[in-house]
Amino acid sequence: MITMNKLQGVSDTLFIPLAARIFVSKKFPEYFFDEKALSLEKYIPDDSIQKRSSEYSFMASVARYYNLDLMVRAFIKRNGASNIVYLGAGFETAYYRLNEQIATFYEIDLPDVIAARRMILGEQTNELLIAGNIFDMEWAKQINKSISTLLVASGVFQYFKENQVIQFINDIKKAVSNAELIFDATNETGIKYANNYVKKTGNTSALMHFYINDGIDFSKRTGTKLIEERVFFTNARKMLAKKLGLYTRIAMKVVDDKKRAVLLHLKIN
Repeated sequence: MITMNKLQGVSDTLFIPLAARIFVSKKFPEYFFDEKALSLEKYIPDDSIQKRSSEYSFMASVARYYNLDLMVRAFIKRNGASNIVYLGAGFETAYYRLNEQIATFYEIDLPDVIAARRMILGEQTNELLIAGNIFDMEWAKQINKSISTLLVASGVFQYFKENQVIQFINDIKKAVSNAELIFDATNETGIKYANNYVKKTGNTSALMHFYINDGIDFSKRTGTKLIEERVFFTNARKMLAKKLGLYTRIAMKVVDDKKRAVLLHLKIN
């Protein structure tokens, strides 16, 4: 039987971004609205995330999805029929937000998470759920190699060591052709703040390790091409302005100015 009543372990961090998408969809729907996430609110085990989270922490989580949605749409517009692969998908609801029927969506995560996702969300048209470890590359055997592939990792790589992430990128070069990768990363200072937040939610077994201080240097070390390095809050700060609390506005500016959190878009091969 699937149980979802404890926030313990990396796979259970799927509740934190889900709670964030629900919060922002209710409070700032003009910026980000996720109808499917709202329908999943009943599955969040308790209100501990809500109580221990700030407006800023929720906005930081959702800003990833806001920007990722824009980047995925742009990729599909450029490439037409293509593969969109969500690594560590959790309860990611981008499939529903994007509603892009021309692309094939792959949702990959650990077996217990995929089982929970299948039970709650099912498997939709042009969507494939794959249970497994994203690092073992078995899932790549199911990818259509004849079309372009975009891999998306949101809130995933931070939980692993740098050598694991670099090895993953090297393995992707061999396993998937014509591939690009988008993922979020924090710098060394940002990872400290992020770990403090995770500790506050009570999930001390899911601390973060991987960080990037220089996107250009990282692309060189991985033998990839840096297509874009994007800060989180450019549009949020314009659209919401003084609707946000003072602390949130200050934190957003600091994080963007110091590039404590960015989205990196790499051309893999």
